[in-house]
Amino acid sequence: MLDDYSRDLCHQSRHKSETAPTSVNNGVEIPILGFGVFQIADPAECERSVVDAIQTGYAHIDSAASYMNEEAVGKGIRQSGVAREELFITTKLWIQRHGYEGAKQAFENSLKRLQLDYVDLYLIH
Repeated sequence: MLDDYSRDLCHQSRHKSETAPTSVNNGVEIPILGFGVFQIADPAECERSVVDAIQTGYAHIDSAASYMNEEAVGKGIRQSGVAREELFITTKLWIQRHGYEGAKQAFENSLKRLQLDYVDLYLIH
């Protein structure tokens, strides 16, 4: 669950221009304020936290394969009641997945765990 600080920060950010989405070169808009799920190991807690974050107003969810909670993140996204297209989802490739084939397989595995057709940003962690 979100703590009061995280909930207040998100609520305040919706009213400040400095936290508005930023555009990158290809025109994609990235919400500046995101909710990260690092160290939320308990699947039920992670799922609830993602639902809370999205319903509170966070549009950017930041995950990683190495956090071992992508399945719970995906469940939280689906349970939030917010359309996937309204969200910006980031996940990350763990550095041990070397080379093109390893990275491609890791990406497909992340999509499967998240139960998503796509992510908006895929980073090397």
